[in-house]
Amino acid sequence: MSSIWELDFYSRPLVDENQKKVWEVLVCESPSDTSTDIASLFRYAQYCPSTQVNSVWLRTAIEEAISKAGEAPKRIRFFRRQMNNMITKACKDLGIPAQPSRRTLAVNQWLQQRMEEVYPNEPGYQAVTNASVRVENPAPQRLPDILEGQQWAFVSLQATEFAQMHEWDIDFGEAFPLEMVRVSPDTRIPGIVIFSPRALPLAAWMSGIELAWLKFDDLQGERLLLETGASESWIVSNIKNPKILAEAKGFEQAKQKANGVHFLSIQSDPQAESFAGFWLLQEVNLP
Repeated sequence: MSSIWELDFYSRPLVDENQKKVWEVLVCESPSDTSTDIASLFRYAQYCPSTQVNSVWLRTAIEEAISKAGEAPKRIRFFRRQMNNMITKACKDLGIPAQPSRRTLAVNQWLQQRMEEVYPNEPGYQAVTNASVRVENPAPQRLPDILEGQQWAFVSLQATEFAQMHEWDIDFGEAFPLEMVRVSPDTRIPGIVIFSPRALPLAAWMSGIELAWLKFDDLQGERLLLETGASESWIVSNIKNPKILAEAKGFEQAKQKANGVHFLSIQSDPQAESFAGFWLLQEVNLP
């Protein structure tokens, strides 16, 4: 089955002989579960002159990546909203769905590694942080009715338990190796489980909204937010109960200790031994 790819196309801290910014496309495969061999994930990189930054050049680069990989991805994720039109057009011309998403852990890690180890050794390197165009995020919205579970609870699992996640009975979900995000085996991974008699359709719907991360927010009232897509934010719950509030703060603290890693699961009821949905998530600072 085709994999999901992650893509970044943007200028780098490099200039050419004419002192013009050098651009680069990075394409890599998304890990699918905790047993994924990181070293086996497909990667492709190519520099682009500033005079050729357009959807035609990008489409050609993606075509070359597909040729090297041996097959096209089922969809491509990208996190830079300011590049939306160009990336979407290049992918559309190739018949590949393009998905604005903050679930781009692999390409983001690769980019950071190249910032530290590759670009400083290239000709024309300039030690200046690239300033991304910051776009205001819309205000959090009420969850669509289909996403409202009957009840939910804060839970946690030992990191070692995720080693067998690929063997769990899960209908919809996605994960990544914990060593990829530098989480030690003895770390407690916090999470949220949603219980609903509509667990399966709920998980199916949620699998299509590009889950990013969960977070406790107290900037405008105390609430639990679900971040999705490139910028969408949803209010899971406005928290009033002191006990739940303490658990929410504990969830956020545990998440920070786990390098931002946490999970969201969906089950039909507390006694269920299978998961309609299970997603391993990580909150990250994207460039």
